[in-house]
Amino acid sequence: MPNLYEGAGILTNVKLDHVSKYFDKVIGVENIDVEIRSGEFFTFLGPSGCGKTTTLRMIAGFYYPTSGRIFFGDQDVTYLPPNKRNIGMVFQNYALFPHLTVFENVAFGLQVRKKSKQEIREKVERALKMVHLDGYGNRRIDQLSGGQQQRVALARALVIEPQILLLDEPLSNLDAKLREETRVEIKRLQLELGITTIYVTHDQAEAMAMSDRIMVMKNGVVQQVGTPEEIYNRPNNQFVASFIGESNLLEGTVEEMDDRLVKVRISPELVLSGWKENAAPGVQLKKGEKTTVSIRPESIREASSSEQGEENVVRGQVTLSEFTGVSVNYLTRVGEHQLKSMFVNRGFRVYQRGEELTISIPKESVYFLG
Repeated sequence: MPNLYEGAGILTNVKLDHVSKYFDKVIGVENIDVEIRSGEFFTFLGPSGCGKTTTLRMIAGFYYPTSGRIFFGDQDVTYLPPNKRNIGMVFQNYALFPHLTVFENVAFGLQVRKKSKQEIREKVERALKMVHLDGYGNRRIDQLSGGQQQRVALARALVIEPQILLLDEPLSNLDAKLREETRVEIKRLQLELGITTIYVTHDQAEAMAMSDRIMVMKNGVVQQVGTPEEIYNRPNNQFVASFIGESNLLEGTVEEMDDRLVKVRISPELVLSGWKENAAPGVQLKKGEKTTVSIRPESIREASSSEQGEENVVRGQVTLSEFTGVSVNYLTRVGEHQLKSMFVNRGFRVYQRGEELTISIPKESVYFLG
């Protein structure tokens, strides 16, 4: 795509060098050590109170770290005020001026920088065109929909040609359909402009769809940094496995193992085998010791009649059958455990509550979390 962004030449990476933030004795974030690459779409993901917005605010300059340093490229910006950092920020509540027009809202940052009237007009018109709001300059903010207001906030952040774009839960106030439309719009702009973008959300699907890489946080501590595929398919721990999407987490004992295969007894009725290499970093599997396995619901499938009696093929009773159109979601009781599965709807028979269902769990889908 052509790069439409005049500020592209000054885009930069962001380095958090062992950054911690305490509020009195309460931990905001602790020892974050990560580098966000130039032009990357990088997301802070986690539940409320995990420290993602605190981290974003330190990058913006609204908070200063208790310890550690923050760099934009080679420049140490740890204690630089926000107006000296050349960032654009989009807030959760948009933070638009209701008494100003769309044009005046977008122009505000340029006026503060004392740009000429001609330059302001050219840049504002270009920014509004970027977000598909050309012709809306004279509208009042209260004449716009929520999605249009969010695009005004985005144009206002981009018009100053920042090195870094920061977005704090920008879609949380929109309904589901508008969230998806605006999500696509933000990603389109980021790809066209090539701007380094740091995004905060608690929405896993949003993070997975938009990000080049994701930093998963819990209680102020980074749990894992990786691509969406790495985070989803090879989670570091049980929190990441359960927070990102859905997972069957089952505790058992290693019963047998060789150089390639590990067999784990979950219960008398449920014994699962998986490849030894399919384990989280640092996990040491030993015969006779406890381990936790993670199995994604979509990896489970209905077993064929020829598979009866094979490894990882188990029979259970359906306790929940949920038809969504795209898929059929089941809870199947196997002994004392309930296994979640998701079958893509291909017009097959839908099993109902109380019926028996035989399922197959591929060895490659059994992931060991320690």
